[in-house]
Amino acid sequence: MCFVCGMENPAGLHAHFYQVDERTCVGRFLPHENHQGYPGRVHGGVVAAMLDETLGRAVWGDAKTWGVTAELTIRYKAPVPLGEMLTAVGRVVLERRRLFKAEGELLTADGTVAVVAHGTFIKMPLEQILEDGDDLDPELELFIVPDELIPQSGK
Repeated sequence: MCFVCGMENPAGLHAHFYQVDERTCVGRFLPHENHQGYPGRVHGGVVAAMLDETLGRAVWGDAKTWGVTAELTIRYKAPVPLGEMLTAVGRVVLERRRLFKAEGELLTADGTVAVVAHGTFIKMPLEQILEDGDDLDPELELFIVPDELIPQSGK
């Protein structure tokens, strides 16, 4: 019942994720009224959750390793509108034996960088996460993103 990727969570984002390469992940979701903060805008906590998940998945080039958040910094640059497809991009920028650092951004439908994020994540084997009682599906399918879906950031 993950809030970000759980398809059966009625209040969730129902986000889909794509592995672009071994160090980059793209996530896409369509926010609805139950994700609203100010009128017509996505709540900042929802945006933070989406970026947290996307950055943490960027290490999935090794599908047996997941990133558990140790620190997350978010900078909001523009309002994030409801009702349009949003794209989050996460990239591993430093990798060590037990942790990695990632950065990324949330893009609006027109490609505007609305939010940027930086985080530090602890590498954790999927088996250990599952032992701790999470209801994650060990058979999660990773998708390779088509070239036309790779966002061009920088607006």
